[in-house]
Amino acid sequence: MPITLDLRQAVVHKMHGKNEAGLRDMVEGSIDAQETALPGLGVVFEIIWKHIDDAKKDELISLLSRELASAELKPLK
Repeated sequence: MPITLDLRQAVVHKMHGKNEAGLRDMVEGSIDAQETALPGLGVVFEIIWKHIDDAKKDELISLLSRELASAELKPLK
């Protein structure tokens, strides 16, 4: 009988046991990497979002809003 893991479980399993340097390496190695890394970053963001206070959430949303406002959009292919 095969074992099925959902995406969240698979990402958490891969990160489990890593020290802070290992977690940083994993996150930074996923930034600007192949798009296959994006779902994993989404899981990481979800974990962070669930465990930060509202002031930090507001700060992240403000940063995101500023960055999106200044982003140079390329035409979609």
